[in-house]
Amino acid sequence: MQSQLIQPYGLKRRASAPLQSRRDGQSEYRRPSESEPRTTPLTLEPYVASIGPGKTVLTCRTGEMIFAQGDPADAVFYLQAGRIKLTVVSPQGKEAVVAIMEPESFFGEACLAGQQICPSTASALGPCTLVRIEKQAMTRVLQGEPTMAERFLSFLLARTIRIQEDLVDQLLNSSEQRLARALLLLAHSRSADDPRPVIPKISQETLAEMVGTTRSRVSYFMNKFKDLGYITYNGNFGRGIQVHPSLSDVLRKC
Repeated sequence: MQSQLIQPYGLKRRASAPLQSRRDGQSEYRRPSESEPRTTPLTLEPYVASIGPGKTVLTCRTGEMIFAQGDPADAVFYLQAGRIKLTVVSPQGKEAVVAIMEPESFFGEACLAGQQICPSTASALGPCTLVRIEKQAMTRVLQGEPTMAERFLSFLLARTIRIQEDLVDQLLNSSEQRLARALLLLAHSRSADDPRPVIPKISQETLAEMVGTTRSRVSYFMNKFKDLGYITYNGNFGRGIQVHPSLSDVLRKC
């Protein structure tokens, strides 16, 4: 069975309208005139910056926890730089990685739908910069900024598709195929244009929790991929993992 790769959790950049300040300190969306350039890349930074009260910029160290499973769910987070790992732990103590968030991603958005408790733990995989947006502030900016609301909806739809593909991957693919897909997605999210992108340092334990297998199986398959020329790495992945396009051959196995 062939697995299909989709765009990771980041947001694509494309042309967008500028912001116009109002006297009350809030920002207002306006349509650009015909004389204005339309090549300005889309970034959500101006919209996030315009939120005003209810927004806090946070910096996190490697391994630092942003929130824990079971904490009150009262804010949405926007990742500006770095990577965030979302994990869940079962009552029996089994831990699983449910997502790796990349820059220009939101997480914690379930509070907007009435969720009162965080279903997962968010921790930094490396130095991170993120924006904590209180629920009321996020609701206000989505109602007042149509472009922000549109891009946020696009993110949610892409994430829903990704979750569905992850479910199919878990149900139908072998652990070897799941690991190959995870590596390809992580590599693609770092650089879509580089034919041999490098995944930053990531442990075998984290990969095992993402794939739903044991560390020993991850080690076995990583050595196999390396011997076949699908990936390149030294030692314990300390300098990252170089992923070659040929790794996708693993996904074509029935």
